[in-house]
Amino acid sequence: MEQRTVGRSGLRVSRLGLATHTWGRETDTDDAAAQLVAFAEAGGTLVDASPAYCDGAAQRILGPLVREIGREDLVLSVCSGQTPVRSDPAAGPAPVRWRVDASRRTMMRQLDQTLSLLGADHLDLWTVAAWDPHTPLEEVAGTLEYAVRTGRVRYAGVRGYDGWQLATLAAAAPLTAAQTPYSLLARGVEHEFVPAAQHHGLGIIATAPLAGGILTGKYRDGVPADSRGADEATAAEINAGLDDRAVRVVDAVVTAADGLGTSPLAVALAWIRDQPGVATMVVGARDIGQLTGVLAAETLELPRAIAAALGDVSARTE
Repeated sequence: MEQRTVGRSGLRVSRLGLATHTWGRETDTDDAAAQLVAFAEAGGTLVDASPAYCDGAAQRILGPLVREIGREDLVLSVCSGQTPVRSDPAAGPAPVRWRVDASRRTMMRQLDQTLSLLGADHLDLWTVAAWDPHTPLEEVAGTLEYAVRTGRVRYAGVRGYDGWQLATLAAAAPLTAAQTPYSLLARGVEHEFVPAAQHHGLGIIATAPLAGGILTGKYRDGVPADSRGADEATAAEINAGLDDRAVRVVDAVVTAADGLGTSPLAVALAWIRDQPGVATMVVGARDIGQLTGVLAAETLELPRAIAAALGDVSARTE
């Protein structure tokens, strides 16, 4: 798998990263182990994690697997800065909600907990989970700088920021990467976020490059029973993305895939992977079968004419 540098840094990552947000819920320990082994054997290095993924279950699964495969073969990217908000037990079971908290206290506590769970003495990339309007910018910047200076972290970054937020923190903190949802159906980041990242020399890590599976074409003829669109927890998000524009974009992706003799998944991933400023993209898979398809798509190189046509049909006009 091809390796790329992240922005204007020396950090090298595989141009396809493995997301672990389904581990502990849709993906059990055995399948998670199979995914990580297959990913590493294919030359993948970047593994994305968070204390918020499946209420911490993903990190608890990842830790032993990292120690088994070998820390030196992986680039671990983890965020901190969100704390769980527990519901009243008397009200019955409810999904865990998360509150943004990028204070030094919470960030450092979560960092140390993550290092302990992963059995590691440092993270390759540590990111702020979200913009926190209640924590002074200087405190966030100072926390990132301290973590790098003390050796707990090699590189720092952010997730989920707007363009102006990214530019503001990048002027005060030692940032290397900026992680954001980016796909043929989510191109709003191109207006401010991408230019801000490029101006400050940051590498972009694209998340949700398949738009929750919409770009694979699986929803063209309805909602499959085993899909995210049929899951109560994610159905609203998926249904909101199935508008007229999405139909046009998905039709174009499917047409391109048919012409190239490949899958719509491969076409959608190749397009976002090759956008200016994108260092890598992270993709999650429920099982080893899904991941096998993702890994097979990594080698596809889109012809320029097809890439341009997809760019035109997916561009927003408003």
